[in-house]
Amino acid sequence: MGYTLRKATVNDVPQMQKLVNAWAKQGVMLPRSLHSLYEHLRDYLVAIDQERIIGCVSLHITWEDLAEIRTLAVAPEAHGRGVGRRLVEQALEDARDLGLTHIFVLTYVPDFFARMGFLPASKADLPQKIWQECVHCPRFPDCDETAMTLDL
Repeated sequence: MGYTLRKATVNDVPQMQKLVNAWAKQGVMLPRSLHSLYEHLRDYLVAIDQERIIGCVSLHITWEDLAEIRTLAVAPEAHGRGVGRRLVEQALEDARDLGLTHIFVLTYVPDFFARMGFLPASKADLPQKIWQECVHCPRFPDCDETAMTLDL
């Protein structure tokens, strides 16, 4: 395997932003500001390979029984090593430990999440997300991400 997972720390944020925003420049995910990453740092897990961040993911609680998997990013050279899968599996385990029962994701890679058991959903079924955050997105209301859900 050659890498470990752990909770993110403040020292990780610059590397996390670089990784996430490299994908955002390609249009496959939304960018994250340093402010946003620091503000939500406790939501994040990182995959580390020799002191270098090769992946990150966030489990963001939205409601009493609902959380979002977001900001899943894996360095290109780490693709095919199971980093994304392990990050999501750990986030789902954390969700179970917190007593959450429903997880959702908005994604440009629905096949990845389908292989993990997520099912397509309607964004209309996620009003907490849409009216709390999506309305501030530059792509709203023409979002082209796929909504998917998983019941734990």
